Amino acid sequence: MSLIKLTGLEKIYQQGKIEVPALRGIDMEIESGEFTTIFGPSGSGKTTLLNMIGCLDKSTAGEIVFDGHSINDLNSKELAEVRRYNLGFVFQSYNLIPVLTAFENVEFAIRLIDKHNKKERRDKVMSLLEEVGLGDMADRRPNELSGGQKQRVAIARALIKEPKLVLADEPTANLDSETSKEVLELMKEMNEELNTTFIFSTHDPQVMDYARRLIEIKDGKISKDQRRD
Repeated sequence: MSLIKLTGLEKIYQQGKIEVPALRGIDMEIESGEFTTIFGPSGSGKTTLLNMIGCLDKSTAGEIVFDGHSINDLNSKELAEVRRYNLGFVFQSYNLIPVLTAFENVEFAIRLIDKHNKKERRDKVMSLLEEVGLGDMADRRPNELSGGQKQRVAIARALIKEPKLVLADEPTANLDSETSKEVLELMKEMNEELNTTFIFSTHDPQVMDYARRLIEIKDGKISKDQRRD
């Protein structure tokens, strides 16, 4: 069974009296364990598509099925529950809480699902920080970390809940090429070890090189869908 199934997905934004179509009938399935990149020019609809999949916005038409359940008719509270327990997010601007340490930023995400005691949370957070190479920087705040280190914290935060899906929107946009490679290698390793599904939205050719599936969006439609061995 597909983790995600999109059927006839449409999104129209209203700008005054003008309707601006962002997605024009997307049909797509994503299987568990995929490492997939959605790419296309600015304004093509790729970020809108990621927002639909991530339960951050609602479609105008069509259906989204997540893990066998339609999410079309869910209210905002119910969509928040889907995000809380099933989804992790990695953003180009990291979106870390500046007053919290690396440890606290990651712990904050696991507190939201409220299924571990204090010792279990600490052990789990420290184990993951070690895995992303930041075990000795757990007490540093974001302004004491490099861009690559911040993104590693963001990846740990996304994975700490053991989500079924991680959505990464331009995760390398603020990183140099060598740091981008390190971050992509880390996410690839997590994908292979944990079978976590990753979907990227990007302009970055380096991200596309790592993908096992490339989906090109043009003018709100899928123009190419290529799988790699």
